[in-house]
Amino acid sequence: MAKQLNRQLGSSQVHIEDAFWNRFTELVRETVIPYQWEALNDRIADAEPSYAIRNFRVAAGLEVHPYGGMVFQDSDVAKWLEAVGYSLANHPDAELERTADEVIDLIAMAQHENGYLNTYFTIKDPGKQWTNLYEAHELYCAGHMMEAAVAYYEATGKRKLLDVMSRFADHIDEVFGAEEGKLRGYDGHQEIELALVKLYRATGEERYLKLAQFFIDERGAEPNFLVEEGKQRDGYSLWAGGKRPIPTVPQLAYNQAHKPVREQEAAVGHSVRAVYMYTAMADLARLTGDKPLLEACERLWNNMTRKQMYITGGIGSTHHGEAFSFDYDLPNDTVYAETCASIGLIFFAQRMLKLEAKSEYADVLERALYNNVVGSMSQDGKHYFYVNPLEVWPQASEKNPGRHHVKAERQKWFGCSCCPPNVARLLSSLNDYIYTISAANNTIYAHLFIGSEARFELAAGSVALNQQSQLPWNGYTRFEFTDVPGTPFTFSLRIPSWSRGTAVLKINGQAAEFKAENGYAVVNRNWQRGDVAEWEPALEAQLTAAHPQIRANAGKVAIERGPLVYCLEETDNGSPLAAVSLVTTGELHSRFDDQLLGGAVVIEAEGQLDEQVSWQEDTPYRPYEQRSASKHIQLKAVPYYLWGNREKGEMTVWIRALG
Repeated sequence: MAKQLNRQLGSSQVHIEDAFWNRFTELVRETVIPYQWEALNDRIADAEPSYAIRNFRVAAGLEVHPYGGMVFQDSDVAKWLEAVGYSLANHPDAELERTADEVIDLIAMAQHENGYLNTYFTIKDPGKQWTNLYEAHELYCAGHMMEAAVAYYEATGKRKLLDVMSRFADHIDEVFGAEEGKLRGYDGHQEIELALVKLYRATGEERYLKLAQFFIDERGAEPNFLVEEGKQRDGYSLWAGGKRPIPTVPQLAYNQAHKPVREQEAAVGHSVRAVYMYTAMADLARLTGDKPLLEACERLWNNMTRKQMYITGGIGSTHHGEAFSFDYDLPNDTVYAETCASIGLIFFAQRMLKLEAKSEYADVLERALYNNVVGSMSQDGKHYFYVNPLEVWPQASEKNPGRHHVKAERQKWFGCSCCPPNVARLLSSLNDYIYTISAANNTIYAHLFIGSEARFELAAGSVALNQQSQLPWNGYTRFEFTDVPGTPFTFSLRIPSWSRGTAVLKINGQAAEFKAENGYAVVNRNWQRGDVAEWEPALEAQLTAAHPQIRANAGKVAIERGPLVYCLEETDNGSPLAAVSLVTTGELHSRFDDQLLGGAVVIEAEGQLDEQVSWQEDTPYRPYEQRSASKHIQLKAVPYYLWGNREKGEMTVWIRALG
């Protein structure tokens, strides 16, 4: 049945074959998924234990242990299974599939007769289900397992986990709703809303779509459910193990539950919760035609990406609550920019592209993907950043309590390990982000330039094409149509923001005109089998300045080249990096360094280093006029996604500008 879905009108099949991205997708398949399986089973030496698989064995009645890990530990297993599903869809692996089937058997054994499934409340707090939605992540865990069930079903055609999660969704539908006797509530951590949409798509069960709509509609309504629930618990907190003040409505901005979602104007609160919710809102706006919901999505997107997003595609500037703070507050050295938040931003961007093909959505998607997301994982696939800083001073990370969250080295695993399996599931499903289509309008949109083979089902008929891309090192991409319907259709290519509007299109070797629409080069013609479209947006190293209100970057510049943000590392440029300036009147020289971690383009520039020799160690300050001449140096910048893979040391994205 899963394969039948791929032949439906509006469907697409995409398989990645790309010199740059194959390295990451193969790393996930061959190293990350097996490594994370070992981590979930607590078999990684000197790493924080997960307890996740053990919890399911206990809940299934196979072992006896106390509950281990975070209240949401089930979600790590779910995200791993989801990554496995995507991986199997692209690369069948009988042994991996057997392992996943065994995990699914274990999950089914842990399910209650009424459909409920959660190891924390099965092992540690039986009988207290649905009494602490504010903190306990029950629906969050359910949502992640639903996503896993859909991915695994669509990859293998096996229904066992899909049936388990449909039973759980049916139970949730019996518990929650606006009807008399049901809970008019929602989870403290959004996730189930977008998962129910996926479950609806896989099963065709409209109750799941309506349930997702209920959770979105109810959030922030009065009387506020999370406030009332807190009163019923008399303020008891599972995190504190005792009473805490009951949250007020303004405090619920952390959960985006301070007002109805259609009235929200700015991105606030926990960044991952926010973008998961925005993703579901965009899904529902598309499927139901809800115009106020769409307007809220557009409003929240604009605030988040234009006033609260880092140049790397990171969001969530403060570690206090892993949250947004306020417009233009984007510190580089105390940043949070959680990996999961950028992944959620990519989800949101993709859903907005399905609503309307606007290049700004794909620009942000690409920015977060090439920088924050792939940069969070080491090149060996076994170490990870939870926090993605734009400036690192290792000594401060070790000795300043306000910067303990900022690590100078990637970690093997985390007790709260939501990010590593999130990276695995995104990269395993990367083929889903390259294109979208408007089947009725016979239009294919190419959002990302990633080498791939693709087939689409349009109203005009079937279209197959092969994409060959030289990104991120060169701007050239070649598309060859290998199957066409024989009637006209439209092919639209994103004009990337990094090209500054300059791009050349050739069709069958001849310069071709195109219509620029919403940041896309639109070409409608009766394409023939064997037609070749060559697309080359201008790609060169360039300096970027920040808005004057982003105070952390005043007087500084960043280096970008194509989709990549660059940084300086101590191993190339010495220490302290804070004493370095970049001469902005000089040229930026790009060259390919095949010795740098598998090969990458590095950028060299003229710089100056503040004189330090004349300073005495016990003289922190001296008259300005006593300064000595700076030293001319050659700066070397490397792609941000590669930082921290060589020697431990300082790093900075933003550099003082001189000239």
